[in-house]
Amino acid sequence: MDYLYLILGLALLLLAANYLVESSVAIARRAHISSFIIGLTIVGIGTSAPELFITIASALGDKGDIAMGNVVGSNIANILLVMGLTAAITPFAIERVQQRRDIPICIVAAALLLLLANDKIIPGIDENTISRIDAGLLLLLFAVYMLKIVKSRKSGDMAEEEDEATSSLDGKHPALLWTIAIVSLAALIGGGDLFLDSAQNLARAWGMSDAVISITIVAVGTSLPELITAVVAASKHNPQLALGNVIGSCVFNILMIVGVGAMFKPLALSSIQLADYGVMLAASIGLAIVVFTFGRNRFDRIEGFLFLAAYAGYTVYLLFR
Repeated sequence: MDYLYLILGLALLLLAANYLVESSVAIARRAHISSFIIGLTIVGIGTSAPELFITIASALGDKGDIAMGNVVGSNIANILLVMGLTAAITPFAIERVQQRRDIPICIVAAALLLLLANDKIIPGIDENTISRIDAGLLLLLFAVYMLKIVKSRKSGDMAEEEDEATSSLDGKHPALLWTIAIVSLAALIGGGDLFLDSAQNLARAWGMSDAVISITIVAVGTSLPELITAVVAASKHNPQLALGNVIGSCVFNILMIVGVGAMFKPLALSSIQLADYGVMLAASIGLAIVVFTFGRNRFDRIEGFLFLAAYAGYTVYLLFR
């Protein structure tokens, strides 16, 4: 039954996140909020809602390894699996705003998380924990990142990112929109708990640690929207449609999701190893290297296959660890 509950929980998460975004965008458009603000807040948070709710549920349930493994694993999957698979199908350009703003902050965020989550490397500290002070630092940096995005838009650097936010629920009655939003939020909470409990049961049945199950099954599950969208977009020769926010999502996962989760309750970590954070950091640095190798400013097919091979190798390492 745990396999069924795992699938059902994931389906609830993905479906509820989609309808939460759709209803929220429609509500915001009725209130005449700009497309940029909608994309920056509602859509950005909505697409990471599965990771966010699993992290919060894990934090409140004293399951720090699942909370952190979800974030670390999602970032690794987003970079190595999603971007690698997309480039293997259709090579694409790395846009200027990603080169100048998103990739550097992605590297900084990954390095900072590695340091904050590994207190034992600091003399005199024996416990690996993301404290509320650590969470405050992450959320402060997230606010700075958001302000930088707004400033970039005002200076004209983000003209290439302009998109009109639309919703399939545009024109529906406000009462219906609010009902959909509330039901979707409840489904997110319920789906997160169901997915989390079944993943833990499977981990115990397989003799795997919470860290490994969260970095693999949980992380890939919550990254499915990005993965499916990327593959479909790449097959239609429009990879930028799906990948515009993948790097930003990695920053969002570390700074906002870990920050919010640890604010609810400090995350005590035990089985996630330094190597896991190292792979996440190496993947982020790999993005910067991609910009300057093979086709300059492009993610080429050979680089995509290298990223996929790296992800496969890391997964095998986890299963045998």
